[in-house]
Formats: sequence, structure tokens, C-alpha cells
Amino acid sequence: MIKMFTTQLTGLFKRIYDKQEFEIEDGARLLAQAAIGQGNIYIQSYGEMEAVTSEALFGAEPLPSAKRYDPSIELTEADRVLVVTRFSTDEDAVRFVKKLAADGIPFVAVSGVIEGEVNLLDEADVHLDTKVIKGMLPGDEIGERVSFPSSMAALYLYFALGFVIREMLEEYEE
Repeated sequence: MIKMFTTQLTGLFKRIYDKQEFEIEDGARLLAQAAIGQGNIYIQSYGEMEAVTSEALFGAEPLPSAKRYDPSIELTEADRVLVVTRFSTDEDAVRFVKKLAADGIPFVAVSGVIEGEVNLLDEADVHLDTKVIKGMLPGDEIGERVSFPSSMAALYLYFALGFVIREMLEEYEE
């Protein structure tokens, strides 16, 4: 089972990169604007996606200018937001990004894409798809799927964004 899971994860990460290389760069560029300017990169994550916030703030290589979003914060036009949730139809996340859009605050959203009436895709400046919307491995029951690594996919995207942001900041400082 572990070997199958490893194979599936490797394929997932490759698909994410192959299909979204340009979107990752666009998202990093948008977020880097805050780090280059006088703003901050605020992170709003939901559920298990708090893993991304923890990594950005407390990991071995914290994301430059990153802060946890708090509703008491008054965002400025120099700020950018990274919104991370399991599915693009997450009602709390959609409500949050509609407010960001109404306030003119640029943001990058990371989630698994689900078709729905309310959707992060409708509002995001850049959306990155985790490509995880169901379990990756067959379960014991007929039709059952298990192993749902949405936070691992989101962390992969976070690290990809972070690499590009750091490269951009290095070029800017030269």
C-alpha cells in the first residue's frame, strides 16, 4: 500500500507542476509584490490546510513577509493574501475571498477544484489546483477511495510558490 501511495503522490506532484507551471509563477509574482513593497503576505487557511500556515510561519525557511490573517487586520493595497482550503467550493473561503475581491485585495487561492455555484475560481486572481478531490487509493469496499493528501498537495504548491518568490526577491535585491 505504501508503494502505491508513493507512486500516486509522485504522479500527483508531477501533474501539478506540469499543468500549472505558469500559474505557479503568476501566483508567486502576485505574492512577491507584497514582499517587495510595503505589504505583507497574509495566509488564511481552513481545516487541515493550516499545515501551510504553520510551514510559512514556523518552518525551517519561513516565507518572507508572511503573517497569519486575522479578521482584526485592516488590509491595504500593498498586502496580498494566500487562501488555502480543501475544495474550491468551501463556503467560508468563498465568503472570505468575495470580501477580498470587493475590497480590491489581490489574492492567490489553493484548493481542489469542484464544480459548484459558489467557487473560489470565480474570484481568485490566481488559482492553483491541488488536484485532490477524492482518495487516491482503492479502499476495501467496492468503489471506496482512501488516502486523501490534500494538505500534502497544498504544501507542495506552497513550496513551489516559495521557491519562485525567493528567486524574485533575490533578483529584485541585485
